[in-house]
Amino acid sequence: MAEVLSGVWQAIVDIFANSGYAYFFNDPQGWKNLIMICVAFFFLWLGIKHGFEPLLMIPIAFGMLLANLPMANLAVHYHDLQGFIEIFKAGKAGLLDYLYFGVKAGIYPPLIFLGIGSMTDFSPLIANPKSFILGAAAQLGIFFTYVGSIVLGFNAQQAGSIAIIGGADGPTAIFVTSQLAPELLGTIAVAAYSYMALVPVIQPPIMKALTTKKERSVVMGNLRPVSKLEKILFPIMVTVIVSLLLPDAATLVGMLMLGNLLKESGRTERIAKAAQNELMNIVTIFLGISVGATTSAESFLNLNTIKIVALGLIAFCIGTAGGVLFGKIMYIATKGKVNPLIGSAGVSAVPMAARVSQKVGQQENSSNFLLMHAMGPNVSGVIGSAVAAGVLLTLLR
Repeated sequence: MAEVLSGVWQAIVDIFANSGYAYFFNDPQGWKNLIMICVAFFFLWLGIKHGFEPLLMIPIAFGMLLANLPMANLAVHYHDLQGFIEIFKAGKAGLLDYLYFGVKAGIYPPLIFLGIGSMTDFSPLIANPKSFILGAAAQLGIFFTYVGSIVLGFNAQQAGSIAIIGGADGPTAIFVTSQLAPELLGTIAVAAYSYMALVPVIQPPIMKALTTKKERSVVMGNLRPVSKLEKILFPIMVTVIVSLLLPDAATLVGMLMLGNLLKESGRTERIAKAAQNELMNIVTIFLGISVGATTSAESFLNLNTIKIVALGLIAFCIGTAGGVLFGKIMYIATKGKVNPLIGSAGVSAVPMAARVSQKVGQQENSSNFLLMHAMGPNVSGVIGSAVAAGVLLTLLR
């Protein structure tokens, strides 16, 4: 009996000695994993309690949790396709390694764009083509932050990946980073989605600081009706024009416009709904959890993370300011017919940025309805961020 009890006790001791709990005490780096688990809990709290981009924040945070569970070996460590081939041949590839392959191979972000396109109405942009200018102006933060990243010691590829945070488009940030600087993917994805969730907090002070009460009170006229033919031709022509100019942008722009064409054609309702719902939901889960699994303690807990978070905020603020300032130029050029607030919606956080423009405008004039006018720059920002991604990939890859 004593021998049985001794064997049982030894088995318990062995199980604990080889568990993740023991790792926290025995490994000098164990405290880093513990910190990352706490960070994962924090992001889960933000997503669940406060609704900060929950559809991606929760999967990313849970992927972060899985990646930092000691001894579980769930973190994704390879940064290129050759690395995946090596662990695959060695028989060490796990579930999250296979899921992350869809990120590294550039599969998930374009599929997300397909879903976004199938849910997007480009009518406000078609009715007011000047919105393209505001969407382009809001991408200024990307290029200013690129220079700042170089100054802080990042290489060109890393700087491009950090700068794209300013576009306020998570899938675009993930797509560019997976191609240029995959070692920063987890950090950049978390920063991008965090700032997207904080649009209602970050943008209003910038908008109010750069505009006067008179400008914020401008009531804009109704947009003209858009014909069905225009809605059908728009995605086709944008795909051709942008893709011929920037072939590296063709993947994102093409999938975005295909999704929109499925919606507007009137002949593909079934697959348009599939893109909006089933496909979008499945890819979102795979994208979030696999990106989160790249945030191991070794890759996340360093000085570069702090720099990236700060630079991402600068990019987002400059992008917002760029849109508002160009909105002021249009206000002057049209002799007061354009409300500059709609320029802030040029960042591609759809539709949250447009709603913020509406809210700030109504605070000054309760009869002001800017939402549809702001949706023009907002959807233009989606196209603009994809074009900016194409520029960065063309120059840096």
